[in-house]
Amino acid sequence: MNTVLRDTWFVFRHNTRIMLRQKVGIAFGVLQPMLYLVLFGPLFATIGTWETLIPGLLIQVTLLSAGLAGFGVVFDARSGVLERLRVTPAHRVSLLLGRVLSSALTLLIQSIMLIAAGYAFGLRAWPPGVPAGLALMTLLGVSLAALSNAIALNLNPEAFAPVMSTGTVPLILLSGAFLPMSMAPGWLDALSRMTPFRYVLEAVRDLFDGRYATWTVAAGVAVTLLLSVVCVTAGTRVFNRENA
Repeated sequence: MNTVLRDTWFVFRHNTRIMLRQKVGIAFGVLQPMLYLVLFGPLFATIGTWETLIPGLLIQVTLLSAGLAGFGVVFDARSGVLERLRVTPAHRVSLLLGRVLSSALTLLIQSIMLIAAGYAFGLRAWPPGVPAGLALMTLLGVSLAALSNAIALNLNPEAFAPVMSTGTVPLILLSGAFLPMSMAPGWLDALSRMTPFRYVLEAVRDLFDGRYATWTVAAGVAVTLLLSVVCVTAGTRVFNRENA
Protein backbone atom coordinates (compact mmCIF):
# COMPACT_ATOMS: atom_id res chain seq x y z
CA MET A 1 0.00 0.00 0.00
CA ASN A 2 2.83 2.41 0.87
CA THR A 3 4.42 1.74 -2.51
CA VAL A 4 1.14 2.44 -4.31
CA LEU A 5 0.72 5.72 -2.41
CA ARG A 6 4.30 6.72 -3.14
CA ASP A 7 3.99 5.97 -6.85
CA THR A 8 0.63 7.76 -7.00
CA TRP A 9 2.22 10.82 -5.39
CA PHE A 10 5.09 10.83 -7.90
CA VAL A 11 2.71 10.60 -10.88
CA PHE A 12 0.39 13.22 -9.36
CA ARG A 13 3.28 15.59 -8.70
CA HIS A 14 4.67 15.14 -12.22
CA ASN A 15 1.32 15.80 -13.90
CA THR A 16 0.51 18.69 -11.57
CA ARG A 17 3.82 20.41 -12.37
CA ILE A 18 3.02 20.15 -16.06
CA MET A 19 -0.48 21.49 -15.41
CA LEU A 20 0.76 24.46 -13.38
CA ARG A 21 3.19 25.40 -16.15
CA GLN A 22 0.25 25.59 -18.57
CA LYS A 23 -1.76 28.34 -16.90
CA VAL A 24 -3.35 29.28 -20.21
CA GLY A 25 -4.76 25.76 -20.44
CA ILE A 26 -6.36 26.09 -17.00
CA ALA A 27 -7.96 29.39 -17.97
CA PHE A 28 -9.05 28.08 -21.37
CA GLY A 29 -10.76 25.10 -19.73
CA VAL A 30 -13.07 27.40 -17.79
CA LEU A 31 -13.48 29.96 -20.60
CA GLN A 32 -16.77 28.64 -22.00
CA PRO A 33 -18.57 28.55 -18.62
CA MET A 34 -17.19 32.04 -17.90
CA LEU A 35 -18.69 33.29 -21.16
CA TYR A 36 -22.05 31.83 -20.15
CA LEU A 37 -21.68 33.53 -16.78
CA VAL A 38 -20.96 36.94 -18.32
CA LEU A 39 -23.26 36.85 -21.36
CA PHE A 40 -26.10 34.57 -20.23
CA GLY A 41 -26.00 35.11 -16.45
CA PRO A 42 -27.55 38.61 -16.33
CA LEU A 43 -30.40 37.41 -18.55
CA PHE A 44 -30.92 34.26 -16.48
CA ALA A 45 -30.96 36.33 -13.29
CA THR A 46 -34.20 37.95 -14.47
CA ILE A 47 -36.02 34.59 -14.38
CA GLY A 48 -33.92 32.61 -11.88
CA THR A 49 -31.15 32.98 -9.35
CA TRP A 50 -27.37 32.84 -9.41
CA GLU A 51 -27.59 29.98 -6.91
CA THR A 52 -29.35 28.01 -9.64
CA LEU A 53 -27.08 29.01 -12.54
CA ILE A 54 -23.61 28.71 -10.95
CA PRO A 55 -24.00 24.99 -10.02
CA GLY A 56 -25.09 24.39 -13.61
CA LEU A 57 -21.93 26.05 -14.87
CA LEU A 58 -19.92 23.93 -12.44
CA ILE A 59 -21.40 20.81 -14.04
CA GLN A 60 -20.44 22.24 -17.41
CA VAL A 61 -16.82 22.88 -16.43
CA THR A 62 -16.64 19.43 -14.81
CA LEU A 63 -17.75 17.68 -17.99
CA LEU A 64 -15.53 19.84 -20.18
CA SER A 65 -12.43 19.62 -17.97
CA ALA A 66 -12.45 16.19 -16.31
CA GLY A 67 -14.45 14.63 -19.13
CA LEU A 68 -11.68 15.47 -21.58
CA ALA A 69 -8.83 14.52 -19.23
CA GLY A 70 -8.05 11.57 -21.49
CA PHE A 71 -6.33 13.96 -23.88
CA GLY A 72 -3.27 13.54 -21.66
CA VAL A 73 -3.18 9.83 -22.40
CA VAL A 74 -3.58 10.52 -26.11
CA PHE A 75 -0.64 12.96 -26.11
CA ASP A 76 1.51 10.63 -23.99
CA ALA A 77 0.78 7.73 -26.33
CA ARG A 78 1.77 9.78 -29.37
CA SER A 79 4.98 11.09 -27.79
CA GLY A 80 6.05 7.69 -26.45
CA VAL A 81 5.76 8.69 -22.78
CA LEU A 82 3.09 6.07 -22.13
CA GLU A 83 5.27 3.37 -23.62
CA ARG A 84 8.17 4.35 -21.36
CA LEU A 85 5.91 4.34 -18.30
CA ARG A 86 4.91 0.76 -19.07
CA VAL A 87 8.42 -0.49 -18.42
CA THR A 88 8.85 1.32 -15.10
CA PRO A 89 8.28 -0.52 -11.79
CA ALA A 90 5.46 1.91 -10.90
CA HIS A 91 2.16 0.29 -9.98
CA ARG A 92 -0.34 0.41 -12.81
CA VAL A 93 -3.03 1.67 -10.43
CA SER A 94 -0.77 4.60 -9.52
CA LEU A 95 -0.34 5.54 -13.18
CA LEU A 96 -4.10 6.08 -13.35
CA LEU A 97 -4.73 7.56 -9.90
CA GLY A 98 -1.91 10.08 -10.18
CA ARG A 99 -3.34 11.36 -13.46
CA VAL A 100 -6.90 11.38 -12.16
CA LEU A 101 -6.05 13.28 -8.97
CA SER A 102 -4.09 15.86 -10.95
CA SER A 103 -7.10 16.35 -13.24
CA ALA A 104 -9.32 16.72 -10.17
CA LEU A 105 -7.01 19.42 -8.81
CA THR A 106 -7.22 21.28 -12.12
CA LEU A 107 -11.01 21.06 -11.94
CA LEU A 108 -11.02 22.35 -8.35
CA ILE A 109 -8.95 25.40 -9.36
CA GLN A 110 -11.27 26.11 -12.29
CA SER A 111 -14.36 25.69 -10.11
CA ILE A 112 -13.02 28.15 -7.53
CA MET A 113 -12.34 30.65 -10.33
CA LEU A 114 -15.90 30.27 -11.57
CA ILE A 115 -17.45 30.64 -8.10
CA ALA A 116 -15.32 33.72 -7.38
CA ALA A 117 -16.59 35.30 -10.61
CA GLY A 118 -20.12 34.29 -9.63
CA TYR A 119 -19.85 36.17 -6.33
CA ALA A 120 -18.74 39.25 -8.26
CA PHE A 121 -21.91 39.04 -10.35
CA GLY A 122 -24.35 38.44 -7.49
CA LEU A 123 -24.02 34.88 -6.19
CA ARG A 124 -25.02 34.70 -2.53
CA ALA A 125 -24.52 31.02 -1.79
CA TRP A 126 -24.44 29.94 1.84
CA PRO A 127 -20.75 29.63 2.89
CA PRO A 128 -20.97 26.04 4.32
CA GLY A 129 -22.65 24.87 1.13
CA VAL A 130 -19.90 26.09 -1.19
CA PRO A 131 -17.06 23.82 0.06
CA ALA A 132 -19.55 20.93 0.28
CA GLY A 133 -20.59 21.54 -3.31
CA LEU A 134 -16.96 21.82 -4.41
CA ALA A 135 -16.16 18.51 -2.71
CA LEU A 136 -19.04 16.84 -4.56
CA MET A 137 -17.94 18.29 -7.90
CA THR A 138 -14.32 17.30 -7.32
CA LEU A 139 -15.35 13.72 -6.58
CA LEU A 140 -17.44 13.76 -9.74
CA GLY A 141 -14.34 15.03 -11.54
CA VAL A 142 -12.35 12.04 -10.28
CA SER A 143 -15.02 9.74 -11.74
CA LEU A 144 -15.08 11.45 -15.11
CA ALA A 145 -11.28 11.71 -15.36
CA ALA A 146 -10.90 7.98 -14.68
CA LEU A 147 -13.56 7.16 -17.27
CA SER A 148 -12.05 9.58 -19.79
CA ASN A 149 -8.60 8.00 -19.44
CA ALA A 150 -10.09 4.54 -19.89
CA ILE A 151 -11.95 5.63 -23.03
CA ALA A 152 -8.79 7.25 -24.42
CA LEU A 153 -6.93 3.94 -24.11
CA ASN A 154 -9.66 2.09 -25.98
CA LEU A 155 -10.41 4.58 -28.74
CA ASN A 156 -8.41 5.46 -31.80
CA PRO A 157 -6.52 8.64 -30.84
CA GLU A 158 -8.06 10.49 -33.77
CA ALA A 159 -11.58 9.58 -32.60
CA PHE A 160 -11.23 10.63 -28.96
CA ALA A 161 -11.79 14.36 -29.42
CA PRO A 162 -14.91 14.20 -31.65
CA VAL A 163 -16.48 11.36 -29.65
CA MET A 164 -16.01 12.98 -26.26
CA SER A 165 -16.90 16.48 -27.42
CA THR A 166 -20.08 15.23 -29.06
CA GLY A 167 -21.10 13.26 -25.99
CA THR A 168 -20.46 16.11 -23.58
CA VAL A 169 -23.00 18.57 -25.01
CA PRO A 170 -26.17 16.46 -24.53
CA LEU A 171 -25.02 15.45 -21.05
CA ILE A 172 -24.69 19.12 -20.06
CA LEU A 173 -28.15 19.91 -21.41
CA LEU A 174 -29.79 16.83 -19.86
CA SER A 175 -28.33 17.63 -16.45
CA GLY A 176 -30.45 20.78 -16.32
CA ALA A 177 -27.41 23.01 -16.22
CA PHE A 178 -29.14 26.04 -17.70
CA LEU A 179 -32.77 25.48 -16.76
CA PRO A 180 -34.30 23.08 -14.21
CA MET A 181 -35.48 19.93 -15.98
CA SER A 182 -38.77 20.12 -14.06
CA MET A 183 -39.71 22.70 -16.69
CA ALA A 184 -39.06 20.24 -19.53
CA PRO A 185 -41.64 18.02 -21.30
CA GLY A 186 -42.29 14.67 -19.64
CA TRP A 187 -40.19 12.60 -22.06
CA LEU A 188 -37.20 14.93 -21.70
CA ASP A 189 -37.53 14.99 -17.94
CA ALA A 190 -37.56 11.17 -17.88
CA LEU A 191 -34.49 11.03 -20.12
CA SER A 192 -32.72 13.47 -17.83
CA ARG A 193 -33.38 11.24 -14.81
CA MET A 194 -31.39 8.47 -16.52
CA THR A 195 -28.18 10.52 -16.29
CA PRO A 196 -26.25 10.80 -12.99
CA PHE A 197 -25.35 14.45 -13.49
CA ARG A 198 -28.86 15.71 -12.80
CA TYR A 199 -28.79 14.28 -9.27
CA VAL A 200 -25.37 15.77 -8.53
CA LEU A 201 -26.43 19.15 -9.89
CA GLU A 202 -29.66 19.25 -7.88
CA ALA A 203 -27.71 18.34 -4.74
CA VAL A 204 -25.23 21.18 -5.30
CA ARG A 205 -28.10 23.61 -5.89
CA ASP A 206 -29.61 22.60 -2.55
CA LEU A 207 -26.23 23.04 -0.85
CA PHE A 208 -25.77 26.50 -2.36
CA ASP A 209 -29.26 27.44 -1.13
CA GLY A 210 -28.40 26.37 2.41
CA ARG A 211 -30.45 23.16 2.39
CA TYR A 212 -28.15 20.42 3.63
CA ALA A 213 -30.20 17.61 5.16
CA THR A 214 -32.46 16.87 2.18
CA TRP A 215 -33.20 13.76 0.15
CA THR A 216 -31.90 15.60 -2.91
CA VAL A 217 -28.48 16.07 -1.28
CA ALA A 218 -28.47 12.45 -0.07
CA ALA A 219 -29.30 11.21 -3.58
CA GLY A 220 -26.58 13.39 -5.13
CA VAL A 221 -23.94 12.16 -2.69
CA ALA A 222 -24.97 8.51 -3.19
CA VAL A 223 -24.90 8.81 -6.99
CA THR A 224 -21.50 10.54 -6.93
CA LEU A 225 -19.97 7.91 -4.64
CA LEU A 226 -21.36 5.05 -6.73
CA LEU A 227 -20.18 6.65 -9.95
CA SER A 228 -16.68 7.18 -8.56
CA VAL A 229 -16.39 3.53 -7.51
CA VAL A 230 -17.60 2.28 -10.89
CA CYS A 231 -15.46 4.64 -12.98
CA VAL A 232 -12.24 4.26 -10.99
CA THR A 233 -12.65 0.47 -10.98
CA ALA A 234 -13.27 0.41 -14.72
CA GLY A 235 -10.37 2.77 -15.39
CA THR A 236 -8.02 0.69 -13.24
CA ARG A 237 -8.93 -2.49 -15.08
CA VAL A 238 -8.34 -0.85 -18.45
CA PHE A 239 -4.97 0.54 -17.32
CA ASN A 240 -3.93 -2.85 -15.95
CA ARG A 241 -4.93 -4.58 -19.18
CA GLU A 242 -3.33 -2.04 -21.50
CA ASN A 243 -0.12 -1.90 -19.48
CA ALA A 244 0.19 -5.64 -18.82
